[in-house]
Amino acid sequence: MVPPTAPADLIVYSTPTCPDCHALKAWLNERGIVFTERDLTDPQIAEEAKARTGLRVAPITIAGDTILYGTFATQKPQLERLFGRRVA
Repeated sequence: MVPPTAPADLIVYSTPTCPDCHALKAWLNERGIVFTERDLTDPQIAEEAKARTGLRVAPITIAGDTILYGTFATQKPQLERLFGRRVA
């Protein structure tokens, strides 16, 4: 399987204890989608996320100009559309 194309700057803001964060990152990893993880428990990272998105909730996914947030179940269909095809 060829991994779907992801924006070069795919960022996931997450926390270590967030179940939706774990599910999102596992889903991306299983599909070979490369992303940069930013830990919201670091106050500087939380401020960075707030400045970029207006949010401090986890998970937050930034793909280019697209900002996704909410549960993994909420983000998954949006990510599938973003990658241009359904990824199993």
